[in-house]
Amino acid sequence: MFVETVAALPRGSDLVEVATDKVAGKLSSTFSWVKNTVSHRVSQMASQVASPSASLHTTSSSTTLSTPALSPSSPTQLSPDDLELLAKLEEQNRLLETDSKSLRSVNGSRRNSGSSLVSSSSASSNLSHLEEDSWILWGRIVNEWEDVRKKKEKQVKELVRKGIPHHFRAIVWQLLCSAQSMPIKDQYSELLKMTSPCEKLIRRDIARTYPEHDFFKEKDSLGQEVLFNVMKAYSLVDREVGYCQGSAFIVGLLLMQMPEEEAFCVFVKLMQDYRLRELFKPSMAELGLCMYQFECMIQEQLPELYVHFQSQSFHTSMYASSWFLTVFLTTFPLPIATRIFDIFMSEGLEIVFRVGLAVLQMNQAELLQLDMEGMLQHFQKVIPHQFDSGPDKLIQASYQVKYNAKKMKKLEKEYTTIKTKEMEEQVEIKRLRTENRLLKQRIETLEKHKCSSRYSEDFVLQLERELVQARLSEAESHCALKEMQDKVLEMEKRNSSLPDEENVARLQEELIAVKLREAEALVGLKELRQQVKDLEEHWQRHLARTTGRWKDPPRKNTVNELQDELMTVRLREAETQAELREIKQRMMEMETQSQINSNHLRRAEQEVTNLQGKVQYLSAQNKGLLAQLSEAKRRQAEIECKSKEEVMAARLREADRIAAVAELQQHIAELEIQKEEGKIQGQLNKSDSNQYIRELKDQIAELHHEYFICTEIYIRRIAGPSSKRWNRIMNKSY
Repeated sequence: MFVETVAALPRGSDLVEVATDKVAGKLSSTFSWVKNTVSHRVSQMASQVASPSASLHTTSSSTTLSTPALSPSSPTQLSPDDLELLAKLEEQNRLLETDSKSLRSVNGSRRNSGSSLVSSSSASSNLSHLEEDSWILWGRIVNEWEDVRKKKEKQVKELVRKGIPHHFRAIVWQLLCSAQSMPIKDQYSELLKMTSPCEKLIRRDIARTYPEHDFFKEKDSLGQEVLFNVMKAYSLVDREVGYCQGSAFIVGLLLMQMPEEEAFCVFVKLMQDYRLRELFKPSMAELGLCMYQFECMIQEQLPELYVHFQSQSFHTSMYASSWFLTVFLTTFPLPIATRIFDIFMSEGLEIVFRVGLAVLQMNQAELLQLDMEGMLQHFQKVIPHQFDSGPDKLIQASYQVKYNAKKMKKLEKEYTTIKTKEMEEQVEIKRLRTENRLLKQRIETLEKHKCSSRYSEDFVLQLERELVQARLSEAESHCALKEMQDKVLEMEKRNSSLPDEENVARLQEELIAVKLREAEALVGLKELRQQVKDLEEHWQRHLARTTGRWKDPPRKNTVNELQDELMTVRLREAETQAELREIKQRMMEMETQSQINSNHLRRAEQEVTNLQGKVQYLSAQNKGLLAQLSEAKRRQAEIECKSKEEVMAARLREADRIAAVAELQQHIAELEIQKEEGKIQGQLNKSDSNQYIRELKDQIAELHHEYFICTEIYIRRIAGPSSKRWNRIMNKSY
């Protein structure tokens, strides 16, 4: 009895091991005995697990985490503290047992892949040491979630990318999206009592949600019922979104992991905080943004594949819209899709971009060889089963994809700008359609009023006046447009004459160079003046010496002559250096002037190029305006021709009606004459006159009735059935 009772205790104890550190020492002897007993129990269960027919039973029995009270026949007498600890363990296992529905529901396969969310061959008694460590680690994370989330967010993300253990998914998903204590959970039962306008649509789509899964495939089963309840409750909470196809797959996955109330809270949180609500709105504007961002990523990172998609008119929404709406739940088998959904709960839609681009990278060679139909078949039949061996390869490839959050924000702004322009164009188109509808109504009114020739002529005159006014306003608008264009050209010329920032910088550099050259010239001039001053001093000394030359001996005179020649050479050298410096100064001035002229020439060329571009743009714009004007004139001529034709047709119809009325009046007059003749003949033969007179009266009554109907139609066309004129004419007729 005790062996059967504690068969599931290792798993429950691992879950709460961290929470019971203070009393773990007291039960060390008890746990050692339990482990020995469990090892014996494991050897018995291994033979049952080996047989395929008993694998499902083994899984279900091993995942049932219940801990009954200990039998009195236990070999170890437990203290009150030990009993208190076991009571806590029993409470924890009872809470886990509430998730048994999700454990049973995940045994079904999807897409005939033969894989299930929890392997039927894994049981708590067969966990390896690595899995036990993972359980202990996740148990510690769950118990200390707030501290771990704040201090070790990166480590938690890495663990989530490696996969969340199945029996922790329910609580971890709720912790990741902060849905464990939502006030809306208390309103769930009240929402189920209400009626939703989306109930028929939800009922219709439930049968198409996981149709091959055991929990949902049977009609009116428990799975379909709880799925209907959650979708109905959300359609009542968020009436703007209501129900959208694709959201049922996300709710179905949540129901495989947790009860319906908790699944409802998690789904509400996902819609609010994970951009899913914007994706599922009737306008689906967020889906369009995701398609635009994803297409830009393909264009940047897979340019060959992007060109191939464009050449085949293979739009991104044809294969990627379901990826974003269902987070790959309708693309991959459940084990792979659930791993991706783990990361989605932690990191949001970024993982969808990464996985989508990784899938395209891994299939680029095959897709480049296929046409549109072949690519569709490849996405539907080949890609879903590429990773049946495991999702690790796909997840590793997805995190090698380049993803820049700042660039995604920039793409979002670009998409918003594009959509704003499209909305403005749609508003303009709507306005034009409204004007067209009003014009059609006016034309119909004109056709009704054309029965009266006088009125139609007046109306034609009014139309002609309006046409003249329209032409005058058009001419005025053209004049105003031309004036504005002239002003724009003048302003552009003024702006072009002003130096821009680059020209100012160039002028500043030229000014600095000129100042440097001027400083060098001043220094050279100063040196030359000093040399001239020195030479003047030498010359004065030379003059002083030459005055007494006739008194000096010949040898001394020779030395003086040599000194004179040396002085002359030095003077010539100084003059030559002065000329050389002057030439260099002129060369520098010429170079400066040449550089200034070249800069002016370059700016003039740029201005000419800009003016040529503006002339081409204005000529193209002028051609467009002339084409619009010719088109408007052609339409105006067509409208005038149609109006004249309609006026002529109305006059012809009016003449036909007048002729018909005249014929009827003539026929009535003839009958009156016949009546008078009949009366005369009746006086001669009274026996036959009464019958003949009655026949004539009947004919006259019929003709009067027909004449009245024609008159009524004629008057109604003239005055309209709701006008006071019609009432007056009808009263006179009656």
